[in-house]
Amino acid sequence: MVFAVAAFYLLFLGISLVLSSAPDPIGSRAALFVEGARTTLTLTLISGVLGLLIGTLVGLARTSPLWLVRAPAAFYIWVIRGTPLLVQILFVYNALPMILKKLGIQAELNEFSSAVLALALNVGAYNAEVIRAGILAVPRGQNEAARSLGLSGTQTMTSIVLPQALRVVTPPLVNNLVALLKDSSLASSIALLELTLAGSRVSSETFQPVPVLTTVACVYLALTTVMTLFTDVLERRLKVASR
Repeated sequence: MVFAVAAFYLLFLGISLVLSSAPDPIGSRAALFVEGARTTLTLTLISGVLGLLIGTLVGLARTSPLWLVRAPAAFYIWVIRGTPLLVQILFVYNALPMILKKLGIQAELNEFSSAVLALALNVGAYNAEVIRAGILAVPRGQNEAARSLGLSGTQTMTSIVLPQALRVVTPPLVNNLVALLKDSSLASSIALLELTLAGSRVSSETFQPVPVLTTVACVYLALTTVMTLFTDVLERRLKVASR
């Protein structure tokens, strides 16, 4: 955790220094790019944590022997995976508050909270399928052995199945997180000032799309590279701990 915080702190320091020293139209607007990058990273991390929690709960529900538990989870995954993320973001921002209001629930969703909710629900569906596959990859004999030792279903899942499934699901969950960072660019559709919208504003003001969009792409590449390096370290530690 400390390594990740230090890495991203140094990354943003480096981005700020590099962009500030760049010629116009980048240098004079470096603060806007840095602000957009911070929003992008914050949006990704919060959505990623919530998406992991959602994915774990839904993934467990998908493996439940009870149809009434499996069916809602399957329906949620079907809806989310079958509709575009852009539509989901627009729905949460524009339609969900109206629906909640008709139900007597007063909820104000600003641009950031709407983007977090939509992205978390989206990545949660993909995480759920990954976690379900990881649980099913654990041999059935492990469950039977745990039950023969007197462990309950919950104890078996938390102590035996999930620790083994973690080794299987870590790489695809990492891929989902990196994809989430790139997908967060769609939050610009609801006027959230993240990295893509920051670039779009500078491009429209200066009429110089080549240096602006190249800068945006490089910042995204830097963010995904650091995130991938951190998750690679985490994956190696999990493999060592499981030996």
